[in-house]
Amino acid sequence: MERLTIQTTDGHMVSAFVAEPEGRPKGHIHLLHGMAEHIGRYEEFGEELRKAGFIVSGHDHRGHGRTERLNGIRGYFAEEDGFERVVQDVYEVVSLIRQNRPSPVFTIFGHSMGSFVARRYTQRYGDTLDRAVFMGSGDHPGPAIMAGRLVARAFSAAGMEKEPNQLLNSLTFGGYNLQFPDAETPFDWLTDDAEEVRAYLDDEESGFVSTTGFFSDLFDGLDLIHKDREVARTPAGLPILLISGSQDPVGKSGAGIWNVARQYSENGIKNVTVYLVDDGRHEILHSPKKGRVTEFIREWILQ
Repeated sequence: MERLTIQTTDGHMVSAFVAEPEGRPKGHIHLLHGMAEHIGRYEEFGEELRKAGFIVSGHDHRGHGRTERLNGIRGYFAEEDGFERVVQDVYEVVSLIRQNRPSPVFTIFGHSMGSFVARRYTQRYGDTLDRAVFMGSGDHPGPAIMAGRLVARAFSAAGMEKEPNQLLNSLTFGGYNLQFPDAETPFDWLTDDAEEVRAYLDDEESGFVSTTGFFSDLFDGLDLIHKDREVARTPAGLPILLISGSQDPVGKSGAGIWNVARQYSENGIKNVTVYLVDDGRHEILHSPKKGRVTEFIREWILQ
């Protein structure tokens, strides 16, 4: 595995990696992690894909992992248009990595917040893609976005844009454990694998509370990617996989995933596959079913 430090057009330093298979690659998949975690949590998944013949790359978003250590504030994107800037980062990182690494099929993969970034990427740069995989995604949160924006604006006006915001964190995630009455930790909604939950809790670079500015950017991004005019920018023939756990609260236990698929269809994007993993929660790559999930994704990309 090769580690890279890439300078973006606005001068930010982004930490990335690329791992290449033995022999001619079957494809290239770029991984986008979720909120309050880092790309290192996808090492096992990436290694399985690499051994299966794929070039695998990924990077830590602004305010996360090694990128946050290089320059920045934990859980913070940018002064202006943070969500769009993070999407631009993906384009710049991917473009550099792909320069000297041709492959027959290029796939963008995003989990959770990374899926929202990846969905925006397909709207802005879909002509650079052959496949797209959105894991642990969700539909438009509805009126909650307006409430969240109002709260974020109030905190920003008070000079707390770059401060961790526990209230917004609770408003965003506070209800996710409710459907799991036997939950023993605040993060049982992530997976039913107790060891994986413990590893997440013990990871100093995961589970942190993000800033007011981050939540503001996230709400803006969620609203933007669900506008019909933006959904319609997705290439009509792009193969898309929506994969989630059937008990994932982010995807409303599947209902939100079908809503996303329906919106794609209504806007002319018909090549969409929905796969709900039985009894899976939010992090199906950190669940007892991770082997089956990895195999399904690999076969879907190669079909």
